[in-house]
Amino acid sequence: MELFSNQILAGISTGAIYACMALAVVMIYQAIDHLNFAQGEMAMFSTFISWQMMQWGIPYWAAFFLTIGLSFVAGIAIERILFKPLAKAPVLTNVAGFIALYSIINSSAGLIWDFTIKQYPTPFGSAPFLGSQLISTHQAGMIGVTILLLIGLYFFFQYTRVGLAMRAAASLPESARLVGINTSWMIALGWGMASAIGAIAGMLIAPVVFLEPNMMGGVLIYGFAAAVLGGLTSPLGAVVGGFLVGIFENLAGTYIPGVGNELKLPIALALIISVLVVKPAGLFGRAIVKRV
Repeated sequence: MELFSNQILAGISTGAIYACMALAVVMIYQAIDHLNFAQGEMAMFSTFISWQMMQWGIPYWAAFFLTIGLSFVAGIAIERILFKPLAKAPVLTNVAGFIALYSIINSSAGLIWDFTIKQYPTPFGSAPFLGSQLISTHQAGMIGVTILLLIGLYFFFQYTRVGLAMRAAASLPESARLVGINTSWMIALGWGMASAIGAIAGMLIAPVVFLEPNMMGGVLIYGFAAAVLGGLTSPLGAVVGGFLVGIFENLAGTYIPGVGNELKLPIALALIISVLVVKPAGLFGRAIVKRV
């Protein structure tokens, strides 16, 4: 029983990483109805920007918030320049755009900062949290930040005019346009918010996985798995899905014979397929019904 509870705790700490990325994935999906395959690379590039600021002598928290602001603006710019012209293009055209964006950002980061692993500082420290060897103060801080992000998004979408307009533009764009909502800029705002959330995720993940241009590859797949499990239309589902994926990953590695670090990624992919087959909308997602 002690081993089981320890693995649950370790899974929660790992799941905080996936929950942060899943939140960013859901924000983009709600804005444009597509999965952003470059989401991890955008987060990685933002993390490098914050690291560079700290190398220039800017304090951690100043670099943290400056990076969030720059990422927000960059997300809007990417949507305006690259994806707004593709708004009515076929799905495969958008997928090609995401893959191109992935390659451009990854290569640019390697060109500017090279592919060597770099240490990234943590504002929370790395000591054991409350004496537990299974979760550090940094991982506890990640869990806290993820929960605060979720609460902030809830109040934003429920009680602010812009948040309500974004929800209307995502769910009923034609009706939203009829009442005067600029749905095009609501989509751009969704991109900006997703980019900012991704930047937060990258800066929190970097002290755990180390900073280098390919650091977000596996994390993004786990983030997709978390978003699909929780529901691509639900920020709450994304966070819950992230924690569940982390717990499932740790329990599978402990109790299923032959599952080690090499098979953890296929487990995430199998989880995505299983959820899509059994419950395509996810645990907290809403089923999409169209009148024909």
